[in-house]
Amino acid sequence: MKQESPDTDTGALLPRLGDIVKRSLGIEDEGYTISRFLIGLYDASQGSSSMTSSFGDFKKEVVNNGGDEFPDTFLKSVFETIRSSRPEIKAETAVKQEPSIKQEPSTDDLPKEEPTSVKTETKVKAEKESFPGLALPDKKIKIEESNIPDTDLQPKQEEPVRVGNIYKGIVTNITAFGAFIRLDNTGVSGLCHVSKLAYDGRRVPKAENAVSMGREVFVKVLDIQGGNGRNKKKISLSMVGIDQLVGVDRSKELENEGRGRSRQNQPPPKKRRLTSPERWEIRQLIASGAASAADYPELNGTTEEQADQEPEDDEAVDIVLNTNEPTFLKGQTGGQTGSGFNPMMILKNPEGSMNRAAMNGSKLAKEFKEEKAEKQRELEKEMRMAQDSNDPLAEMKRDEIIKQKVISEWRKSQSQQRSDLKKLPKLSIREQREGLPVFAMRTQLIEAIEQNQFLVIVGETGSGKTTQIVQYIYEEALNVVGGTEKIIGCTQPRRVAAVSVAKRVAEEVGCKVGEEVGYYIRFEDITSPKTKIKYMTDGMLQREALLDPSMSKYSVIMLDEAHERTIATDVLFALLKKAARQNPNLKVIVTSATLDSAKFASFFNECPVLKIPGRTYPVETLFSREPEPDYLAAALDCVMQIHVAEAEGDILVFLTGQEEIDASCEVLYNRIKTLGSAVPELVILPVYSALSSDMQSKIFEPAPPGARKVVLATNIAETSITIDGIRYVVDPGYVKVNAYDPKMGMDTLVVSPISQAQANQRSGRAGRTGPGKCYRLYTEQAFKTEMLPNSIPEIQRQNLSLTILMLKAMGINDLLNFEFMDPPPAQTLVNALHDLYNLDALDEEGYLTPFGRKMSEFPMEPALAKTLIESTELGCVEEVLTIVAMLSVQSVFNRPKDKQAAADQKKQRFHSVYGDHITLLNVYRAWDLNGRSAGWCKYNYIHERSMRRALDVRKQLGQIMKRFRIPIDSCGSDTIAVRKAFCSGFFRNSAKRDPHEGIYNTLVDQTPVSMHPSSALFGKSTEYVIYHTVLLTTKEYMHCVSAIDPRWLLELAPRFFKKGDHTSRKNEKIVPLYNRFAENQDAWRLTSQIEAKKRALEQLNQ
Repeated sequence: MKQESPDTDTGALLPRLGDIVKRSLGIEDEGYTISRFLIGLYDASQGSSSMTSSFGDFKKEVVNNGGDEFPDTFLKSVFETIRSSRPEIKAETAVKQEPSIKQEPSTDDLPKEEPTSVKTETKVKAEKESFPGLALPDKKIKIEESNIPDTDLQPKQEEPVRVGNIYKGIVTNITAFGAFIRLDNTGVSGLCHVSKLAYDGRRVPKAENAVSMGREVFVKVLDIQGGNGRNKKKISLSMVGIDQLVGVDRSKELENEGRGRSRQNQPPPKKRRLTSPERWEIRQLIASGAASAADYPELNGTTEEQADQEPEDDEAVDIVLNTNEPTFLKGQTGGQTGSGFNPMMILKNPEGSMNRAAMNGSKLAKEFKEEKAEKQRELEKEMRMAQDSNDPLAEMKRDEIIKQKVISEWRKSQSQQRSDLKKLPKLSIREQREGLPVFAMRTQLIEAIEQNQFLVIVGETGSGKTTQIVQYIYEEALNVVGGTEKIIGCTQPRRVAAVSVAKRVAEEVGCKVGEEVGYYIRFEDITSPKTKIKYMTDGMLQREALLDPSMSKYSVIMLDEAHERTIATDVLFALLKKAARQNPNLKVIVTSATLDSAKFASFFNECPVLKIPGRTYPVETLFSREPEPDYLAAALDCVMQIHVAEAEGDILVFLTGQEEIDASCEVLYNRIKTLGSAVPELVILPVYSALSSDMQSKIFEPAPPGARKVVLATNIAETSITIDGIRYVVDPGYVKVNAYDPKMGMDTLVVSPISQAQANQRSGRAGRTGPGKCYRLYTEQAFKTEMLPNSIPEIQRQNLSLTILMLKAMGINDLLNFEFMDPPPAQTLVNALHDLYNLDALDEEGYLTPFGRKMSEFPMEPALAKTLIESTELGCVEEVLTIVAMLSVQSVFNRPKDKQAAADQKKQRFHSVYGDHITLLNVYRAWDLNGRSAGWCKYNYIHERSMRRALDVRKQLGQIMKRFRIPIDSCGSDTIAVRKAFCSGFFRNSAKRDPHEGIYNTLVDQTPVSMHPSSALFGKSTEYVIYHTVLLTTKEYMHCVSAIDPRWLLELAPRFFKKGDHTSRKNEKIVPLYNRFAENQDAWRLTSQIEAKKRALEQLNQ
């Protein structure tokens, strides 16, 4: 038997095996125990063969030693890695012994060593054998520039009056036979007959009973006649079924109410099947001669008519998943047609105390929510009593209740505080720029940029790297290449950051935004031919690579905030590295706020690293002695202890989201109010993305003399913003992570423990202005054993369908050889390819289809892109454009905490019986009919900002449709076409109602999901639905739901669904539930009961 390799030889192999264990099994190989075990089994299997071990021998050895649950793909990767290392172990060791500049003895860096050629070839070779669909040869794709959407929007031309549309108008004349109504913004008038003036369609005796002169009404155009020569157009109008409050067409709902079931939306009725008692009764009648057998042909079998109708019955439609795999993925999906493979475990220790606390949630937050809801109910009850009372003082009492209900005391105190930023001494722009830490390194930075094609810059938040480095390049004319002035690009992971930074830099340069300095985000391009400094989101630069892979328009591209490792940033790492080889004049700068710079430098050809010195002071780190079961309660207790016992200095608390922060602010306010003058004043300030800019700006103001400031923030305060005066940091150790949920088939936000790098970043916030303290509300043992060394990049934990669609559109098909800094698991790539295949974006061979090429042009997820394109076949482009635009913005419904009942009542006016997609369409149409008025939005509790944003998005999408010469057709009030279009894209998000439980089960994997209370379909017995996304709160709620016909799934998604065997379901045998108390499971049968009676009688007779 071959002897085991010495430790010196195995040292290079262990990290590689540990990396495979972590990626494939989702667990950390502590001390490389599993890796050493597998190496021993490989050596043992080699002894059973004459010369070398085969995979079969190795697998047999693993199974014999208890490894029968290891997947074959994992064992193949391990086998190939060990086998390839055996002949070259000495060569690898020699390479390792060469002097290296950036080798540090860190366990975190072991799996992240720069890959040797042997490792890369071995890994790719093993994965090619397991996943050949990921290694297709690249194809060069010719991209027409005209296919890229133009951002110069032309004003929308006024459209002529069209039949089926709803318009707002004014009654100009009333006659005996109807009312003349002038339509707004059209210059034409029409007649609404007396039979069309009432909402329910009844004929009114006089027109004056329904309308009055000068009244504003909503009408629908029924018919247009004439218009030739001197004859004027005769326009017939109708108010039947038109909601006069919001302008929504509810005529279909009226039809459904009148008929019980709409014939247009439901299948034709079929003859009911005879029950067993009915069959017995009919046979008795025939036997007695009272009836003829010819009158009952269905008695002896199913008639042809029934046979034809039976499959069309809703109950008879049996939908199952289509398990057929595409040719290029044969045998690679692992049977994961419905539920995907979990791409990457985001938890180091799922059974640890921190994860248990995260799963249980905060007891304090739950109690606070329940207490607040009870208080709300009491206030509403008192208000109703005050309204019904005849007491003359009831009006005053009602006003007091309203004031009490309007706003919480904490929010009231916040609204009374005014911003004092203007009172602070304001420095000139030059003084502000020269006061930044980066200014001292200007010369060194310019020299490094001139001498290197790649450069990594590490600088803390607030050092000025985002705003100043691009200006230094511009001022030193480093963007001039061969006498041509090119663009300096800077990417940001967030849209808000790209816009705000561009505005600031434009102010410093002394120009308007869009001139020398501009920005480019999704659906908004504020640049011009004069623009030389361009801020953009990383996703938009990735889209530019479709047209210009070599980035010829740019001289320098700076990837800012690279430590956040978004999917688009990770893809840009590889694309820019490739572009730099094609374009030697292109320079790439990577900036990061963390010290994980060696990894970036290694990826970019061992480029130099520059560190901008920050203003840091020592920070004392304190851990909890015992695990905290309620992290939110512990955080607030810690804040109170610091405020009462510690020296002056502001406090920063890291929480997971808006709901937690708002609840904590109110709890803290009540505690401070209870203590009164016994404690100093505490200014409580929240920070999260949805907060208004005015409220966010308050965190930068110094606390009043004698007071202390506490800032409750999300992880945005880790690296994105710097708050002066922070001396104490309270770190509960949690963050909301966007991770792929294989059950739901989509990305979801989950609360999970932070990484060690995040913990260190948070503690560093306490040492910016002086010595500080960091209170970690978890044990030191949890820090070491339950936290990953670094956060898992998005590309390894999220759905990659959009990313792969973009790469395919660039002609990149060989995903295994694509230079990812951290390659995603192969199974994640396979799942994404399968999703794209089901959406018709890929063909049987795995290459992009013309349909998929069109999908890649739309800056949105593939499902929405397919919905838009499919709407062209269904003739509902205008409606789908509107709904997609409304889905692309934040919620348009405003539901203030103090006016929830009123907001819900207004929202119900827009509800459609067909679901939330049509409800959004109703909102947009009503807003458009009312002149896009801000007052209308306020009255109906609609966010005007979101509506304006939706309008801009709709215009941009309309331009893309025009690029493809797609006519923007309208289907009017036909909701079937609209719902079919969304069903074609979101067929995976389909669910069926459980008639017994009252909840829904997804068709993909039967996961229970509930209807959200805010949905228009809440409380309705809709059989089949599709949903846009799932909200995880107390339950898994479907968000944005619409009713569908199950047959649409078979028609629109034949690659994903297929029709089940209906006859097999008919012949299913009903078996009773298992009775654990019965000795004989057949005791319920009549034969068994007869036998039991016989035995009992025999015993009595004895």
